[in-house]
Order: sequence, then C-alpha cells, then structure tokens
Amino acid sequence: MHKELNDYKAMLQEANFKVTKKRLRMIEIFMEDERYLSAKEIQESMNEEYPGISYDTIYRNLHTLNDINVLEQTTFSGEMQYKISCTDHHHHHFICEKCGETKVINYCPVGEWQKELGSLTINSHKVELYGLCEKCA
Repeated sequence: MHKELNDYKAMLQEANFKVTKKRLRMIEIFMEDERYLSAKEIQESMNEEYPGISYDTIYRNLHTLNDINVLEQTTFSGEMQYKISCTDHHHHHFICEKCGETKVINYCPVGEWQKELGSLTINSHKVELYGLCEKCA
C-alpha cells in the first residue's frame, strides 16, 4: 500500500518543514516514477515547471526529504540517488544497473547472518542487489 500526497504533507508538517509547491512537486515526481532518480533527473523534471531552479535547491530538498524518511537513498552509478520511501513493511531491493528500475525483495537474510555472527549484535542493515532487469538484459 502506497502513501498518498497528503501523508507526505503531514510528514513535512510533523517535522516542522514548510509545505511548499516545489517540495510537493518533487514528491509527486518520485511518486510517479518509482525508481531511483538522481538530483540531475529531478532538476530536469522540476525545471519544466520552475525554470532556473538551482541544484542547491534540489539538493537541499532531497536531503530534507531523506532526513524525514519521505525518500530513501542509495549510491548508484557513482552518484547519490533517491526514491520514494516504501516504509509499510521491511524489505530489500533489486536495482537495475542500466535503467534504475527497482523490484522489492521480501526475503531478508539478516536472521541467517545473525546466526553466523553469534553474539555480535546487528543494529541495522540495508541489502541491495544490482543487475539488469528483463528489459535491459
């Protein structure tokens, strides 16, 4: 189940950030294209409605939205990339190295890793698998 735009507005308000048209449009872009996107891709898309929008504005908002868990980030193709956060259940991702499409992986191997590590404590983890999707293979 995906969140609605109003859910993201509430997340901004709860974190004491202004709900601006630019922030909402940025969230909508991520909602429309459920894959990892670079700051450059967001800037190009935002520039259609907000000509001359700066990279500084894009980066600042990407970091803000990531900090309040609206977005999640990864390093992909040598640069930071973002996608709409999917926080309704614990899962991991397969990411296509060519087009950036993501697929949810519901299996989590951390239980097996914990057995192998014995008394060591795992505090958190993030598992991403990389390869080519069916279209790009």
